[in-house]
Amino acid sequence: MGSKNKKRVVLPSRPDPPSVEQILEDINRAFPNDPVFNILQDGIQGVKAGSPDGDLESRYQQSRRYLELNERLQEARGQLIQQRDELRAAGDQLQRSVDEVKGRAL
Repeated sequence: MGSKNKKRVVLPSRPDPPSVEQILEDINRAFPNDPVFNILQDGIQGVKAGSPDGDLESRYQQSRRYLELNERLQEARGQLIQQRDELRAAGDQLQRSVDEVKGRAL
């Protein structure tokens, strides 16, 4: 009854990557406040102008900080879950000890 009874799932083939025209169409149809396309647009304009874009670099650094903080947050969440489980186990052990002491006292 092990893994022999499991059916193999056939995944669909990977779609073709979008063409340059499709990418440009997506960029042109993006809302003005879309952060991904704003960054791309700023980068394209900075390359066309030939000058480095400090705002683009600050957005990149901000994104990196966000990802690093998010990773640290996930690690802290895992540690808190482990500590919670340890505290629950200690509480259960304490309750058993209290019940044992009460049983002896009677």
